[in-house]
Amino acid sequence: MTLRDFAIKYGFIALLVGLIVFFTLATDGFGSPQAAVFIFQSVAITGVLALGVTATLVVGGFDLSIGSVATTAMMAAAYAMVVLEQNALVAVAICLVIGVVVGLINGFLIVYMRVPDLLATLGMMFLLVGLQRIPTEGRSIATGMTMPDGSTAEGTFSAAFLALGRHRFDFFMPNLIPVSVVVLLVLAVLIWFFLEYTRFGRMMYAVGSNPKAAELAGAPVKAYKIWAYVISGVFASIGGILLAARLGRGDIASGNNLLLDSVAAALIGFAVLGAAKPNAFGTAIGALFVGVLLQGLTMMNAPYYTQDFVKGAVLVVALVFTFALSNRGRA
Repeated sequence: MTLRDFAIKYGFIALLVGLIVFFTLATDGFGSPQAAVFIFQSVAITGVLALGVTATLVVGGFDLSIGSVATTAMMAAAYAMVVLEQNALVAVAICLVIGVVVGLINGFLIVYMRVPDLLATLGMMFLLVGLQRIPTEGRSIATGMTMPDGSTAEGTFSAAFLALGRHRFDFFMPNLIPVSVVVLLVLAVLIWFFLEYTRFGRMMYAVGSNPKAAELAGAPVKAYKIWAYVISGVFASIGGILLAARLGRGDIASGNNLLLDSVAAALIGFAVLGAAKPNAFGTAIGALFVGVLLQGLTMMNAPYYTQDFVKGAVLVVALVFTFALSNRGRA
């Protein structure tokens, strides 16, 4: 293996390890179990959304609505339990239905109405941002709040629902692994196996690589594209469920950074192990990288307005470095 090949395949993993070592040496407590828990928790929701984005990237699309789908699901879960006083199963079911419906609408607009994916999902993003604020007139949802009609919301989040975002397992050390991280790992394994080892997943890659050839081969290209957006919508709604369970309220502003962080994780995945394509394993590593980077910058007291700059710079460098080397290797 040449130095170039080694850099293409393992360069980003080395960068992640170097980043962890740097923050451990530069900050007090970064290597502690408490810091690991914070990183895992931030990685979980970002990673779940990023896996959904990965599904759309595989078919040559892109989903800008994932952040708003997640916050809409979070607000819907809170509204169902706090205002409508429904149980956790009903709240989860409502969130999943929202994800499926949004995915179907996105897919329909892109496939049948021929609206460019960026424009269709951008429009859906704005639609959902407004829709989630209508029931409460733009206020967050919490027990005891006064509704627009003057009534008081007396429902509460069930303990079972809150456990999705707050309970931790004792796998290696007491109270270290949050449930949300286990959810992320399970979904990552499932989507990885689905994309890499099933005919449906391989056909999705074929559609993204050359839709004309896939259609000539008899593949239902339109159906594959719609399914990709449904997967993205469902994963985004799962992320919203986890966010609601962690916060224990419907916070209208809590999902502001979900889109940028999840997109960054999905795109960083291109650089992991020299894949140069969307893939579930790379996305999971990308989410971990984003979590490590943001937690390290926070513990170093870096100004909040520099975090997006650093995150974007790392993303650009990782992708340019990977694709430049890959293209040279093919030349």
